[in-house]
Amino acid sequence: MAVFNLTPSDPSTFILTGIPGLEAAHVWISIPFSMFYLIGLLGNFTVLFVETLHKPMYLLLCMLALTDISMSTSIMPKALFIFWFDFKGITVAGCLTQMFFIHTISIMHSAVLVTMAFDRYIAICNPLRYATILTNTRIAKLGLLALLRAVLFVLPLPFILSRLPFCGNHIIPYTYCEHIAVAKMSCGDITVNRMYGLVIAFVVIGLDLTLIALSYGLIIRAILRISSKKAHQKALSTCTSHLCVLMMAYPPGLFSNLTQRFGQGIAPHVHIILSNLYFLIPPMLNPIIYGVKTKELHDKVGKYICKR
Repeated sequence: MAVFNLTPSDPSTFILTGIPGLEAAHVWISIPFSMFYLIGLLGNFTVLFVETLHKPMYLLLCMLALTDISMSTSIMPKALFIFWFDFKGITVAGCLTQMFFIHTISIMHSAVLVTMAFDRYIAICNPLRYATILTNTRIAKLGLLALLRAVLFVLPLPFILSRLPFCGNHIIPYTYCEHIAVAKMSCGDITVNRMYGLVIAFVVIGLDLTLIALSYGLIIRAILRISSKKAHQKALSTCTSHLCVLMMAYPPGLFSNLTQRFGQGIAPHVHIILSNLYFLIPPMLNPIIYGVKTKELHDKVGKYICKR
């Protein structure tokens, strides 16, 4: 992998400044950030360790928990080192690795949400064939396919980024290595970086949102054909958790992605704080949402806690 053209004194290091303008408040900002991170880890690891039902929906919950853990862990340890110890340096290899994992996990997370929408569609529209269509093996294959898709789309990013000249500028006003945030530090032409980033945002995420919308369109059509109001409520209640997770995942993610490219009027510290919260709040709330709304999971956690 090519080496960045940085300063002659230290050509292999970037500086992550944290949150520009709020350096004096870094320690105070770290308190809610670390709390959100620890609560998210606790909730998602609880889902992973307690879950023994081995049904397709619960395998998907475990996949969601894994991506949530990976999302928050990809940025928070380094951010906390910046906040607590003022350790701002990161090697080129470390920066590229962090960027690769952040974007790969984000795309993987989106694919898991699409698969969960498909699961709800089968459960409501074709319940008699649910067990034969969504087997554990098929869910595992869909998970591997989602991972392969994410890796193939994100793999070019480090290479096109490594070709940019940086002309001595190696200070990134951010808490983590995000693709466009790093590219903006370049003194060269970043048109390719911007275009490829938009391709990922609108093709991959756009496709996923289209598939989710199609699934819920078919679900709504099936529900409207049911005459019983009680059956309506029961069918809708099975989708509530997934809809809440979708609302926490896509609108903030798209907002962060677009403001990074076009939001010149937004204060940098506001954008950076919101970007960090995007990686913290959904992973913290997702296990709570599914724990409250999913009776089997709720009962399983209760039994597990009582045993301990």
